[in-house]
Amino acid sequence: MSLTEQAIERIRQRIKDGTLPPGTRLPPEQDLAAELGLSRNLLREAVRSLVTTRVLEVRRGDGTYVTSLSPELLLEGVGLAVEMMRGDDLLEITEVRRLFEPVATGLAAARITAGQLADVERHLNAMIAAQNDIEALNHHDDAFHRAVFDATGNKSLAALLGGIASRTLRARVWRGLVEENAAGRTIAEHAAIYRALAAGDAPLAQAVALVHVSTTETWLRENLGGSRPGAAPDSVR
Repeated sequence: MSLTEQAIERIRQRIKDGTLPPGTRLPPEQDLAAELGLSRNLLREAVRSLVTTRVLEVRRGDGTYVTSLSPELLLEGVGLAVEMMRGDDLLEITEVRRLFEPVATGLAAARITAGQLADVERHLNAMIAAQNDIEALNHHDDAFHRAVFDATGNKSLAALLGGIASRTLRARVWRGLVEENAAGRTIAEHAAIYRALAAGDAPLAQAVALVHVSTTETWLRENLGGSRPGAAPDSVR
C-alpha cells in the first residue's frame, strides 16, 4: 500500500475497533498525526479521502467528525460511480438490477406497511396522471421503486438498489420519448407490482418485478447499437 493508503487504513481501523465511533470528533490534527505516527500532510490526505467516501465529514469552524456510517450514506457512492459508466456498462448495471430488484420486491410484499403501501400507490397514481409528461412520469417511476425498496426494511439493500436504478432513469426517459405506448406499458407493469404488494403475495411480486426489469433490459439490448437509427445518445449510453 502507498503511504496514503496506510494512513487511511489506520484511521479506518480506529473507527472499526470503536476508538472513534460514529459521531465522534477527531482529535486535533497534530495530536492525531502523532498518535498514528503520520506526518500532518499525510494525515490531511487520508482525511480528504475519507471525507469523499462519506466516512468523515468536515464541519466548518467545529472540526472533523466520523459520520453516522449509515448504509444509505456509505453506499451513496455507488450511484455516483454508476453515473460515470458508459456504453455496455449500462447493460451490466441492468443485469445487476435484474438479479436484485425482483427479490427485493418480493421481500417488500412480505414486509410493507399500510403507510408504505399508500406511498407506493400515490406514486402509481401520479404516474397515471402524468402519462403524457415523460419527465414527470419518470420522476414518479423512480420514486415508486424507491418506496418499494424502503418497504423491504433493509437499508443497505434500499441504498444499493437506489444507486443502481438511478442510472437507468435517463434511459427510461429516452424510451418514453421514442417508443410507442411506452407510458401505457410502464404504468401497467407498475400497477401489477402494486397489486402484488397490496395482496402481500411475495412470489407474485417477485415475478412481476422480474418481468418489468427484463422488459427494460431487453429493450436496451435491442437499442444500444450506436449505428442504428434512433440509437441512444452518448448521455444515455
